[in-house]
Amino acid sequence: MPHITTRLATPADLDVLAPLFDAYRQFYAQPADLALARAFLAERMQRQESVILLAVAPAVSAAPGTDSCIDTSAEDGCVMGFCQLYPTFCSVEARPIYALYDLFVRPEARRSGAGKALLLAAESLAAAHGKCRMDLTTARTNLTAQAAYESLGWIRDDVFFAYSKTVPTP
Repeated sequence: MPHITTRLATPADLDVLAPLFDAYRQFYAQPADLALARAFLAERMQRQESVILLAVAPAVSAAPGTDSCIDTSAEDGCVMGFCQLYPTFCSVEARPIYALYDLFVRPEARRSGAGKALLLAAESLAAAHGKCRMDLTTARTNLTAQAAYESLGWIRDDVFFAYSKTVPTP
């Protein structure tokens, strides 16, 4: 199993990150749209509206005819996955928090430790930035992710319901 490190993404990582973000969106039944994925991430970075962490493994030589690391343009190795945090606030606690909105690990890199590394790096970053908590939501059917979260001390909220409403655009 490769040694996974984490680091903050920069605009120089957009070409590596955008396909991962597009795959993440497709996982949640959105149509493929690489241009949209890239533009969305670029805008978040440019406006400093989110913090994106990358999980990186050392680049390895793949056997002929295989590609063990797709999108290997990261200088420090193979980007295995990412998580995106949005800074926000908890009114009840009157303190800042992070919403961990996106977490994705390449299918071929799952069970490599990349997801755990990202979650632990997010927790460390949240503490360093004075956040009192991190919140996330996941699909009820995503049992693998739920088990991972719970193994790292995340507690499922059984008290509150989450609601969502699509706002029509003019």
